[in-house]
This record gives sequence, structure tokens and C-alpha cells, in this order.
Amino acid sequence: MTSEELILTQAQELRRGTVVLACLVLLEEPQYGYALLETLNDAGVTVDGNTLYPLLRRLEKQGLLTSEWNTDESRPRKFYRVSPEGSQVRARLVREWRDLVTSISRLTKEA
Repeated sequence: MTSEELILTQAQELRRGTVVLACLVLLEEPQYGYALLETLNDAGVTVDGNTLYPLLRRLEKQGLLTSEWNTDESRPRKFYRVSPEGSQVRARLVREWRDLVTSISRLTKEA
């Protein structure tokens, strides 16, 4: 494996957990999957549909998201929104994220 491949693999591992946090943050307002996918990618949180849709289903199963179908348009869309429990988890994860950023920043300044 080349060093570039190693970097890409490790970067993907770093991003994996951030997608959950990003979804919990963005889904304060209801969005359907494809719009969420575009918003994440536009924000630099690269994820593909094969990763996002199973993640949304898992978060819903865990009680962190709720969903409902909108059938008003010609094509039905499932809208997701963070649940009250998801809001609590999001607040804690945001604190954890900030603590991690502070710690890593401190470590990289020392290196």
C-alpha cells in the first residue's frame, strides 16, 4: 500500500464518526436523504448514499432520528429530523468534539 493510499484510508476513518455528528446537527430542520447528502458534501463532509442511507436508518432505529413520508409531491420522500433524545446526544457529542479538537490542536502544536 502506498503512503497516499494509507493517508486516504486513515482520513476516511477520521471522517466516519463525524458523519453521525454532522447529521444530528443538520437534521434540526427536517430534510430528505438526497438533500442531506448534498448539504453534507457541499460542507466538505464527503459521504455517499450507500453510507448515508443505512446510517439514517440506524440512527432512527436507535431513537436519535424520526422520519415521516411526504407524499404531497409526485415522488414520495422520507424526511428525517433529530428526535428529542437525538438533540441531547448531539449536544453531548458537540462538547466531545470540541474537547477533541482542543486536545489534538494542543498535541499538534507540541509536535
